[in-house]
Amino acid sequence: MNPQMYAAEFIFPGHPDKLSDAIADALVQEAHTLEPRALVGVEVAVHRDHVYITGRIGCLGADEIDVQGMVAKVYESAGYGNGWYPAPDQVKVISNLCLGPLEDGEAEFRELSDDQAICIGYANNLEPTNHLPVEQWLVARLAKRLHRLRVEYPSLELGPDGKVLIAVTESDDASQPAWTLSHFSCSLQQKTVSDEVALHRAVRVAIEAELRQAAIELPGLSGGLPNQLTVNGAGAFEVGGPEGDNGLSGKKLVVDAYGPRVPIGGGAWSGKDFFKADRAGGMHARRLAKAIVQLGMAEEAQVVLGWFPGDRSARLLRATGTGGVTIEISQLVKHFDLSLKKSGERFCVDRLVELSRWGHFTDGRLPWEIFGVL
Repeated sequence: MNPQMYAAEFIFPGHPDKLSDAIADALVQEAHTLEPRALVGVEVAVHRDHVYITGRIGCLGADEIDVQGMVAKVYESAGYGNGWYPAPDQVKVISNLCLGPLEDGEAEFRELSDDQAICIGYANNLEPTNHLPVEQWLVARLAKRLHRLRVEYPSLELGPDGKVLIAVTESDDASQPAWTLSHFSCSLQQKTVSDEVALHRAVRVAIEAELRQAAIELPGLSGGLPNQLTVNGAGAFEVGGPEGDNGLSGKKLVVDAYGPRVPIGGGAWSGKDFFKADRAGGMHARRLAKAIVQLGMAEEAQVVLGWFPGDRSARLLRATGTGGVTIEISQLVKHFDLSLKKSGERFCVDRLVELSRWGHFTDGRLPWEIFGVL
């Protein structure tokens, strides 16, 4: 085939959309701790020094959740304070949450879908990338590496907000690398009085080192830098985060999942418990897709699951492999529990805030990432 170029992006925890996701998932985590079958469906918006939270949290002790304190912790752990606006202890929370215990019998009904959903899972046979598209795997690790610069080099005076955008060229020509980083751009929040040249140098060194390591882990990946490496291409970037733009939970669906190469079902994940069909279904679909490639049934797989109101388990709508060829997995599905009961009881891990920041599929130790865990 002719070389194909695939793009992917990633954003830092201080980005306003990721602040919103992290706050939403902090609430999911807290409610699950209070009651395993807690119902959580919340939306979060941030702008300047205000946070707006709507939705419902149904569990024992819901009305005693320290929402203000949790919001402050999310801002602090994202890097706000110490001169970066807004200071965590000055954030104003405006809440319109419906708080209270579950209604009589509602805990049992959590096993039934209260909504409809279309959920898509994907995996390829590349174990080094945790079966993710190369560009999505690479942009996530490059973003993590650059995020560490603000701690490693405080003299650069980097802020909490940032974005990374890359394009990877994929080729099946044996004389060329299978994957090459063709374009790289990052926007890193920085005080305008700081050394821009030093920032360019630090980014280049960090990316070069990360690429070398990535090329060792993934045979076929070129470890060379692209010809053009852009840092803060739009100019000075000091005003960022919720001061520079508003944010909303659930806006980064493509970043959260597999990148733009793979379609998405449409449902947001952060802010919803794992009894919710769209979040549960996304994880179930990923498990099935990974099982297909790990069993050698296809080099890559895309699984589409559907939920109808009242369903206890997901319905398999389609499974396809390379080139869109249908894969017959009816026998395989019999060995998977695709129920809301299982996802609700097993999938709510104890690090949802970090999950909301760095992706649902970048850590191979998560329960929906391990074949045979359920």
